[in-house]
Amino acid sequence: MLNHHVSDELLLSYEAGSLAEGWSLAVATHLAYCAPCRERARAAAQVGGALLETIGAEPMREDALALALARLDAAPPAPVREVKPAVASNVPAPLRDYIGNDLDAIAWRNLGTGAKQFLIKTGDGQTSVRLLRIAAGKPVPEHGHRGLELTVVLRGTLVDDEDRFGVGDIEEANDAVEHQPRAGEEDECICLAVTDAPLRFKSLIVRLAQPFLKI
Repeated sequence: MLNHHVSDELLLSYEAGSLAEGWSLAVATHLAYCAPCRERARAAAQVGGALLETIGAEPMREDALALALARLDAAPPAPVREVKPAVASNVPAPLRDYIGNDLDAIAWRNLGTGAKQFLIKTGDGQTSVRLLRIAAGKPVPEHGHRGLELTVVLRGTLVDDEDRFGVGDIEEANDAVEHQPRAGEEDECICLAVTDAPLRFKSLIVRLAQPFLKI
């Protein structure tokens, strides 16, 4: 049973298709674990559909159908997506196209703070997306935010003050939050982290290394 869920605002934006790719990936990853939030997402989609039905129809040009058919004829054929056989995986489905099927096969880069990271490429130009691997019981450097940060736990436990985030839980942190999350004592923690601005670190050493670490 998950204890931390995606907010209504993010869920509505996700269903409306208005989130940048990085945010959408975080929300979709949480939804892969969370049946109650999938139900909420379906309800949000139904509300959106009902609202569309209340919008008055606009008159169309007489040649609208001919123009649409001409564009379809001129468009290149859609690529055929290969159907991959099911494989055993410790990676939730939304992440597999980005990082593969195995968290342990990732080429992690050492951050020198008891943590490692793997940068995930997206095409939105707005967010930074990474996997973090934090050793059991170790904290990340204390930091604040210049924007939003979404964190989804994929393995282990993330402890933030009095809150504990287990596998599938999502944490939302905004620019009013300063914190120092740590991995639970029992195991390492691997999580998906998405931000839209560089973090504000307390440590001078970490701030000096920040441009090289891309955090």
